[in-house]
Amino acid sequence: MKCISILIADDEKEIADLIAIHLGKEGYHVIKVSDGLEALHVIQTQSIDLLILDIMMPKMDGYEVTRHIREQYNMPIIFLSAKTSDFDKVHGLVIGADDYMTKPFTPIELVARVNAQLRRFTTLNQPKTNKSHLVFGGLVISPDQRAVTLYGENIELTPKEFDILYLLASHPKKVYSVENIFLQVWGDAYFVGGNTVMVHIRTLRKKLKEDKQKNKLIKTVWGVGYTFNG
Repeated sequence: MKCISILIADDEKEIADLIAIHLGKEGYHVIKVSDGLEALHVIQTQSIDLLILDIMMPKMDGYEVTRHIREQYNMPIIFLSAKTSDFDKVHGLVIGADDYMTKPFTPIELVARVNAQLRRFTTLNQPKTNKSHLVFGGLVISPDQRAVTLYGENIELTPKEFDILYLLASHPKKVYSVENIFLQVWGDAYFVGGNTVMVHIRTLRKKLKEDKQKNKLIKTVWGVGYTFNG
């Protein structure tokens, strides 16, 4: 059975050591680095299953590390940061993080979130299902390949943007509340303000070129949530 490898990128040695101890007790293989560039190097040269990432680090901050990772890799990323504002949390989730915890934190909760992200990631990437394409005019959503095309043009979506689109498109006309979207896409009842979902919807609409369409694919139901108008 493959040993799951977790990378901890944090320049505070005491925190990294504490996390490593608790994850080691769970049977995970833990690698520790203290700056962003080193984190990228490890990811490019070793098999990493999940990344715990601080934001304020030397050489390259966590935001930039995440942007580079999302260009090539698909792995759960948990931000662990002293930044506590809703803006920082939403920004971290929007650029590609799967979860966001603030310092100080309890190791037990962090381990629980690691386990939850790994379970969800494994479930999403199991090849056992053969889901059919969703086709709405020129829009084609391919869940097995996690690919989207619009009139033959590939549309590059982040993992969370794809999950939101697939959730809505799988049940056209059904209205999803912001809280429900967050729960189903992020896989956690923990909710950091409605802006997280709203910003993802906004960028998704832009990529789907909805500003050039008279009939919007993703419709806002004011005071309730969002629905797919396919």
